[in-house]
Amino acid sequence: MKLVKLLANLGYGSRKQVQGMFRAGLITDAEGEVLYADDAVSHDAIRVEGEPLDPPQGLTLMLHKPRGYTCSTKDKGRLIYDLLPPRYRERAPVLSSVGRLDRDTSGLLLMTDDGALLHRIVSPKSRLDKAYEVTLADDLRGDETARFASGGLLLESDDKPLLPAELHVNGPRQAQLVLHEGRYHQARRMFAAVGNHVEALHRSRIGGLSLGELPEGEWRMLDAADLETLFNVP
Repeated sequence: MKLVKLLANLGYGSRKQVQGMFRAGLITDAEGEVLYADDAVSHDAIRVEGEPLDPPQGLTLMLHKPRGYTCSTKDKGRLIYDLLPPRYRERAPVLSSVGRLDRDTSGLLLMTDDGALLHRIVSPKSRLDKAYEVTLADDLRGDETARFASGGLLLESDDKPLLPAELHVNGPRQAQLVLHEGRYHQARRMFAAVGNHVEALHRSRIGGLSLGELPEGEWRMLDAADLETLFNVP
């Protein structure tokens, strides 16, 4: 791939803007030698203003999404892309969230530009459960664990019962909910179905991968070991 097209696809600017970066001497090799648009050089050797080139297609990251941010490129207000380098929003293929967390939900969000990986993560065949930490408006009654585990709970507007889910009670209004499917606003609707209201919802784990010590609002790239951990489910 030509260097101008490569950098444009990675979001560094339009092809015209990238050509200007070459003319300005902003693109160099690892030793600081200025590169030209028709040079043949490996991806790892390219520097943009002294910084290593972003990874090629196959970039996958985890984001600790705060409340108040929307998983969208176009909605008004604060977007998850505001927490990433601006050029990540312009990559081609696009860097997409793997599923969504609603505006008022915080926690682990995966993002990738690898379509095959995205579909593998969301596929029911991968059996990647999701764990949520829940704070409720009212005290738990005591029958919620059994009802969620029954496999017979029917949500409003749905015509198919939910798969069994695990509820681990941590306090009168605190619990962890583990889901094995991903319906629209499922956690919130489940508690509404048993007469309660979710005040705070935080996704702490997907499959075998958790946020760990990643601070809120921060992100990090995932490597092969992370992806192995993600798919390492019992």
